[in-house]
Amino acid sequence: MSVQTFTISQLAKEFDLTTRAIRFYEDMGLLTPERAGVQRVYSARDRARLTLTLRAKRLGLSLTEAKDILDMYDSPRDTVPQLQKFLGVLGTHRAQLESQLAELQANLAEVREHEKKGRTALAKAQKAARTA
Repeated sequence: MSVQTFTISQLAKEFDLTTRAIRFYEDMGLLTPERAGVQRVYSARDRARLTLTLRAKRLGLSLTEAKDILDMYDSPRDTVPQLQKFLGVLGTHRAQLESQLAELQANLAEVREHEKKGRTALAKAQKAARTA
């Protein structure tokens, strides 16, 4: 049975990343490739961790949060602490997003109010210009 491995260039192409980004993820401890001389050799595990790291980024999690979650699955399988940690991270992130959403909604309401006042002022100015 052959173990599938990947080069940094293959992963960069597959995930549309730069090799520098992949090396950064390696520096953060998210990926741990083997070395064949000076060449990095990434395993299927590294590829899966990269997939999950990018998914975590899309969810808005920090790389540190992503690493903490991924590292839990490398430890002995005690699902209660893993799930508690995962739910804690997601709960904190959700609260941040909800706060940002509330702030955006307040900003939008303010913009709408200014637009309404601006339209009213424009209509008055146009009417005054027509009667003058």
